[in-house]
Amino acid sequence: MRPWLAATALLLMPALPAQDAVSFADDVLPVLTKHCHGCHQPAKASGGTQLITHLDLVGGESPVVVPGKPEESLLLEVVTPFDGDAPSMPPGADALSGATVDMLRRWIAEGALDDSPPAPADERNEMGEPIYRKPPVVTSLAYSPDGKTLAVTGRGEVLLHRSDVSGAPIARLVGLSERIETVTFSPDGKRLAACGGAPALRGELQIWDVPGQELLVSKNLTYDTLRGASWSGDGKRVAFGCTDNTVRVVQSATGEEVLFQGAHSDWVLGTAFSSDDSHLVTVSRDRSMKLIKVESQQFIDNITSITPGALRGGLMAVARRPKLDQLLVGGADGSPKMYKMYREEKRVIGDDFNLLRAFTRLPGRVFSVAWNDDGTRFVAGASLRGSGTVSLYDVGKEAPLWTREVPSGVYTVAYRPNGQEVVAGGFDGIVRVLAASDGELLRELVPVPLEKSSWNLLEQSAR
Repeated sequence: MRPWLAATALLLMPALPAQDAVSFADDVLPVLTKHCHGCHQPAKASGGTQLITHLDLVGGESPVVVPGKPEESLLLEVVTPFDGDAPSMPPGADALSGATVDMLRRWIAEGALDDSPPAPADERNEMGEPIYRKPPVVTSLAYSPDGKTLAVTGRGEVLLHRSDVSGAPIARLVGLSERIETVTFSPDGKRLAACGGAPALRGELQIWDVPGQELLVSKNLTYDTLRGASWSGDGKRVAFGCTDNTVRVVQSATGEEVLFQGAHSDWVLGTAFSSDDSHLVTVSRDRSMKLIKVESQQFIDNITSITPGALRGGLMAVARRPKLDQLLVGGADGSPKMYKMYREEKRVIGDDFNLLRAFTRLPGRVFSVAWNDDGTRFVAGASLRGSGTVSLYDVGKEAPLWTREVPSGVYTVAYRPNGQEVVAGGFDGIVRVLAASDGELLRELVPVPLEKSSWNLLEQSAR
């Protein structure tokens, strides 16, 4: 081809699109969140290394990223195979894909720039604990099996109180999640599962060693907060629901996922294992309660009726009756209901065969239910337009034994193992202790340490 013709051809060729620069916020941080944050965060800084912020990577005396120099960056070294050997990170998990490693290499070569949006203000003290100007919403309460400790959710932390709920917290378990949705103790009381995450960003399951106040497992998955955690009876597994309409089960010692089920068509809000751990029950905003076989991960049955209109709204909570395969559920229709877990007759479209009893309806949505230790009574908490209701039922009677109105939405209730008290928490951030005998208000407590503020002055004047 003549030179002038070749030059003309080059000029006429379409230009290749320029490759966009790698984004720390959009490309790099999601990889760190999924593969690194479980072991390299403030509550569990393995090897003394945190990988949460851009400064964690490039700052300090021993930065793991050297901007512009991939060959000198430890982060890239530990995720890259060498001489046929697998990379050292992440340990005990699949290696990062070649495309992901190449993306990290390119980000470092481009200068390892930080394009993170400004973080919202989050006041913390020198210990990294949240500072409170007013009480945060209480989303979950749980007693330890021995009845000595009450776990209460705060803003991105779990506060442990003595079970009499008086005085300051005895421990504060601060992890990476900005919101905790559910807390629950292991059957032996030595560990605590907390699930939550960052709304619309990521979900996280935390498993804590309670005596040592040490974070044992941090499992990041999905792109929204996790909910409704429960322990298997042997303490080896933890189940939880997700806003991607799935339910997951992980090994409690390692966080390894052992069950994934997507039978629901809306958020999964609660889970409960059968008495022998062979099956898992899940409830959802899709108005159904489903039965799953754990070993095969197989959907078995809709425990609740699938007839349109039989359930008026989603189910919010589920609790298995102690020692029995019977289930207590609460939801949008305000009526606590008790179901058999296993179907004993052939399904007929339109039946609600597994229903054992529907209890008197409470105002609004039932957000939480909890049994006493012997399964003869239970407490339910509901919320409607800013006010709440706590009711205690005998399992053999439709109407509640007593009902207590609360000047705030009630999102969580728990039954003290001694059977003498129940606690309720919700929108106003106050934990209320009620007598199980008659619902009398015994005491109330703001479970978080408050800074002096106008809220304190207003509350004191109101009382």
